[in-house]
Amino acid sequence: MLLGVDVGGTFTDAVLAVDGRLITAKAPTTPSDQSEGVMAAIEAALQRAGRGAQEIERFSHGMTVATNALLEGHGARTAFVATEGFADLVALGRQNRPELYRLCAARPAPLAEPGLRFGAPERMTPDGPLRELSADDAARLAGELAAVKPEAVAVALLHSYRHPAHERALAEAIAAELPDVHISLSHEVVGTFREFERASTTEVDAALSPLLAGYLRQLVERCQRAQLVEPSIMQSNGGLIDLAAAAGHAAWTVLSGPAGGAAGAAFIARAAGAPDALCFDMGGTSCDVCVVDDGLVQEQSSGTIAGRPLALPMVAVHTVGAGGGSIAWRDPGGALRVGPRSAGAEPGPACYGRGGTEPTVTDANLLLGYLAADAPLAGGVQLDRATSQRAIESLAQELDLEPLACAEGIIRVANAEMIRALRVVTVQRGIDPRRYALLAFGGAGPLHATQIAAELGITEIVCPRASGVLAALGLVVSPRRRDVQRSVFLSGDQLTAEGIAALVAQLGDQARSELGESDAELRATYELRYRGQAFELAVGGSLTPEPDQLREAFEALHNERYGYRDSEQPLELVTIRVSASVPGADVSLGARPDQGELERGRRPATFGGVEIELDVLRGSPPPATEITGPAVVELPESTLLVPPGWSGQVDDSGTIHLEADVKSAGADSIGEPEG
Repeated sequence: MLLGVDVGGTFTDAVLAVDGRLITAKAPTTPSDQSEGVMAAIEAALQRAGRGAQEIERFSHGMTVATNALLEGHGARTAFVATEGFADLVALGRQNRPELYRLCAARPAPLAEPGLRFGAPERMTPDGPLRELSADDAARLAGELAAVKPEAVAVALLHSYRHPAHERALAEAIAAELPDVHISLSHEVVGTFREFERASTTEVDAALSPLLAGYLRQLVERCQRAQLVEPSIMQSNGGLIDLAAAAGHAAWTVLSGPAGGAAGAAFIARAAGAPDALCFDMGGTSCDVCVVDDGLVQEQSSGTIAGRPLALPMVAVHTVGAGGGSIAWRDPGGALRVGPRSAGAEPGPACYGRGGTEPTVTDANLLLGYLAADAPLAGGVQLDRATSQRAIESLAQELDLEPLACAEGIIRVANAEMIRALRVVTVQRGIDPRRYALLAFGGAGPLHATQIAAELGITEIVCPRASGVLAALGLVVSPRRRDVQRSVFLSGDQLTAEGIAALVAQLGDQARSELGESDAELRATYELRYRGQAFELAVGGSLTPEPDQLREAFEALHNERYGYRDSEQPLELVTIRVSASVPGADVSLGARPDQGELERGRRPATFGGVEIELDVLRGSPPPATEITGPAVVELPESTLLVPPGWSGQVDDSGTIHLEADVKSAGADSIGEPEG
């Protein structure tokens, strides 16, 4: 029995893979202690399965503890140690403006305050030490750190990615003086060059690790009481690591939640015969989008989260604050806005009846008839249409609109935010979205899928039966994985097949050792550039590549991205990254033997300002079921809206495939939507 649990902003989702079937459950997220909601979701899933917690063989977990702390700027009291003269590196950054045309826009403040930044009396060059760090100096610095009573210490010395001896010496001295303080070393956290990005990542790791470790301790205690196995934790790169490694390096888990959704989307895309898909995960608080090419999620070697650079491999997910709980409001100019503020899990949208009074996207969907008031949500939440109407009427009066027109406006504005996010990962990167299927999931994603697809010119939609808990399913099927990377700077005569193979073998052995799997599969990624360029392009390759093979792969990608190649220009191999992985579970998506009968009915709804009758299908449609709009499919954990002009059927795995004619999908439009 395999378990995956994903913590979202509004609901916590659980998936059990047992006896060739999937058992799903939801529970409201508990922001004050996420582990409470996790255990509630697990208990609900076990009750549905009629099994005990002690029967679970593997527990995979994705959460938002590190993400939320970073977004909110919260963290442990963190001291930062750099080479003498570079202690303010985290404040200086690249000395460029965060936004070109907004002179008042500011970066987030460093997590280490000015009084908590220290310089180490040492200097390392790319070729070795220029100024040695003495044991006395290391001990003295540790004493200075002890005087300010930090909860965590980040150490990022110059060129430690190549020569880590001074960082290790400082760690020993600090541990002797402050045995209970968390220490993050840049060569362990990152392992690549670029001082500012490496320092920023290490600072984030130090500030968040004590918080994450505290949460994981609470979760483990609850698991032990419930006779449940210790969880593995989802990383930002889409692979699982053991709990101790995650607790020691929180920066590796900042995209833990979205990575689970991306992994589940890639799994469904392969199973549904749509290996090229735009993945659209709309939950209660936010919307995450990514691209799946040939059944694999696109990855990137670094990213920026909450304005802070993280020099770590991660799934290429873009997030916007548009979810079912996003609050609609009138801005000072009189325009209708939606989000990024969310009603969250407490009190939730107005229709939850838990004290919320502000209109949200969920309230708009309920008022328009897309959601059913008689369909209970997780945790016994019963939707109240009258409360939604009062909340939207209040906003409609401010905007001088009719309530239904206001509700449709809320949907359109929320859709515009999500369309903008999808353009970031497609059009802005030179990708034509019209050649992809739109894979919609999350509790709210299928409700908005067809309208978003029409704006992007997409004519195919894929909606999995488990769309409301797909991130939890992704955790079940994800591999265990460990990445090790190192900046090597090889060019000219140094760029040889033997030299590359030796480095890859060394990194591969380290990755397998840290994963604890001596026969784990290895995959290598090479970051290259023409000599003189500032940034690199990442290409995959064999574990023993020839330099000519790397050049050909790099130049093909360079030509695709920038429109030219230069075969006469010297090539430089900057960074090698080796991933060791063990495949995840192979889960069957076939129909459940206990699947109930599909209920059918009709109800009124408003679409495009016109009242229409929707065909209502409640439950999991069996294979070969035909669906023609206008209709709504009320799946166990989500709702799929099928407007006029869209139709499709259910495949053997229970996944719904919808298609639209060119006119309905607006296939000629991939620019900004009108209005």
